[in-house]
Amino acid sequence: MHQTLASQFSTRDQVTDFVVYKGNGVKGLSETGINILPDQYIQPFEERLINFHVNDRTEESIPVIDMSNSDEKSVSKAVCDAAEEWGFFQVINHGVSMEVIENMKAATHRFFSLPVEEKRKLSREKSLSTNVRYGTSFSPHAEKALEWKDYLSLLYVSEAEASQLWPDACRHATLEYMNESKPLVKKLLQFLGENLNVKELDKTKESLFMGSTRINLNYYPTCPNPDLTVGVGRHSDVSTLTILLQDQIGGLHVRSLTTGTDRWVNVPPISGSLVINIGDAMQIMSNGRYKSVEHRVLANGTNNRISVPIFVNPKPESLIGPLLEVIANGEKPVYRDVLYTDYVKHFFRKGHDRKKTIDFANI
Repeated sequence: MHQTLASQFSTRDQVTDFVVYKGNGVKGLSETGINILPDQYIQPFEERLINFHVNDRTEESIPVIDMSNSDEKSVSKAVCDAAEEWGFFQVINHGVSMEVIENMKAATHRFFSLPVEEKRKLSREKSLSTNVRYGTSFSPHAEKALEWKDYLSLLYVSEAEASQLWPDACRHATLEYMNESKPLVKKLLQFLGENLNVKELDKTKESLFMGSTRINLNYYPTCPNPDLTVGVGRHSDVSTLTILLQDQIGGLHVRSLTTGTDRWVNVPPISGSLVINIGDAMQIMSNGRYKSVEHRVLANGTNNRISVPIFVNPKPESLIGPLLEVIANGEKPVYRDVLYTDYVKHFFRKGHDRKKTIDFANI
């Protein structure tokens, strides 16, 4: 079959204008019927090469932890071991109801099905608040190659602000999902903290570990040449913890810390599960004990995919560094104290670049 871009695109700039500046996103691009990937989405060869290093062997997979196990010490140990050895794990029986999860998925599809004019009102140029942002790729102005993803990013400040600024199409389901996830977040942080000699998740530690929350609604439309691009390039998150809801399509890959080679492990969707990963802030605060691990998302040639990550972060004004409880026994700090907002700005100033962001905090 002869491969062509849709007839309205004769230059590279026209594609960028249509996707980025006119707010159509890659969803709009996909829906034009293109069957060849525009040049600006073609990833460097080494990024495409890692598709051949995915480990689908059943004996290597991220841990799956049943949060309903009555032996809390066993659950706590499993969570902390996974944080140290994998940086990733899945949780089941976590307390977030299937109804709320399905409502969240439906709300994500509902938002991205809105007319372009409605979504554009939330773009960088038009949004009434920097806390509410509709966009595409990761950082189009900084990336060498664009990523095949659209997103809605919502910083939670208060129910009142959300009621005023968040889109009607997804507001109720998103708030409900975030609220149902809070007990799980607190429980995980309690386990991880206790293992670092943090005896209590008091107000000071809550502010440091989970002082701000951002939720993203991600949409990965069908891609004409998925082997040439990525949904999300390899990176680690800047959060304390990330709680990820993925649909049944899958496509999340995690770098293996166990094989000692450049291998990637597929994270298959488990119905009703949530994927948890350690972020850079937690790696820094644990002085490297917990691992923030590279991950990426494939593009898909046959299905539209959604995902919903909740990023649990320190407050922007927090000073993050190795916790006093961690270095009290004489352990040498690996990281310096950094203002969290400076760390985040450094992350967004560039394209995804593996785990290089954490170098910002190195001593």
